Amino acid sequence: MRAIVLLCLLHAAFAEWPSLWQSLKSVDEPKNVCEEPYSCSCCLILQQVSNLSSHINSTLNELDKEYSQTLQQLSKFEASRTAFSVALQYSSFRCNGPQPGDFTVIYKEVFLNLGGRYDVDTGIFTALYPGVYTFALTIHSDAGAAGSLLAACAELLLNSNVVASLNEVNNQDQEDGATIAVVLQLNATDQVAVNMPRGCSLCDDNNHYNTFSGFLLFATN
Repeated sequence: MRAIVLLCLLHAAFAEWPSLWQSLKSVDEPKNVCEEPYSCSCCLILQQVSNLSSHINSTLNELDKEYSQTLQQLSKFEASRTAFSVALQYSSFRCNGPQPGDFTVIYKEVFLNLGGRYDVDTGIFTALYPGVYTFALTIHSDAGAAGSLLAACAELLLNSNVVASLNEVNNQDQEDGATIAVVLQLNATDQVAVNMPRGCSLCDDNNHYNTFSGFLLFATN
């Protein structure tokens, strides 16, 4: 009889076990956000797409910034391009000089004036940007007769100060010529010109023996 009663009690206890187990599970396990079949997979895919979209947008924003900076640098580089090359504008042979005093040589024949910094009316180049510049000067004179004396000389000036000079005095033949090339550090508004000292001459024709050239190697600011 006692065995029968014990079996009944055990049967009743096991009958309550599933509901007890479910209650324990509801307490210990977190609630599942996926309430429908396959919803978890969809959520993961949407999350990955959202992350990828954010990454792409961030990358595009960085590329836009770099592109804008590149355009600004390119615009600055194009604006800073400076180069000129000029010569005496003589259609037939003639000599300028000798002069009683110093004389600024004005080159009227313009081969190139990129940036417009050479003034054809004054013969002066004015730097727009601070930087390192290269200048070249070639002079020529011809006395026109053997044994005649005619000095070919000129000076390269920076802000009215002599930085290089050429001086060829004809003692052996009727022609003289010389060339110099210099590299100068210029500030904005600095001026470079060619001066012909007293007693000197420059002779030329349409072959352009006398030239003055310069260009910006690189800006320093």
